[in-house]
Amino acid sequence: MTAPTPALNNSALSSEARNLHWLLTNLVEEVPGLLSVAVVSSDGLLLLSSDPGRNTETPSDHSGGPKGSSADLATIVSGVGSLTIGAAKLMDGGGVKQTMVAMEEGSLFVMSISDGSLLGVHATPDCDMSVIAYHMALFVGRAGHVLTPELRSELRQSMESTR
Repeated sequence: MTAPTPALNNSALSSEARNLHWLLTNLVEEVPGLLSVAVVSSDGLLLLSSDPGRNTETPSDHSGGPKGSSADLATIVSGVGSLTIGAAKLMDGGGVKQTMVAMEEGSLFVMSISDGSLLGVHATPDCDMSVIAYHMALFVGRAGHVLTPELRSELRQSMESTR
């Protein structure tokens, strides 16, 4: 099972936005076991998704990620991110780098991006967690420095236009 390859619908995107789409496409194509991937802004808005065209509920098909739309993964990632940040503050643990939730039927990974945005991955239960974490860290390292407020706004508008 592989995640859908992200479609680049808007040829008018900036080179930075196209590069982030390319990075996400590369992540999805190169890492086995990924079901769905989302980049979420610090305020919980979906910026980039491995399945941007999936915006309506499809209860009979859960193979592409969480139930429903691509926004569902963004909601989950945002919630888990907020919860772990709060827990880290209460425990004087410093910044949260990565959160991993292992479930019977899959895994969820959430990794912080330098600007407060989050990278979320839903993966199969038999995925290689270390490979996914490694590739997520590569994505964060490459994407973190370019996620400016202007680029976040452009990505958000691009996601809205796919609906």
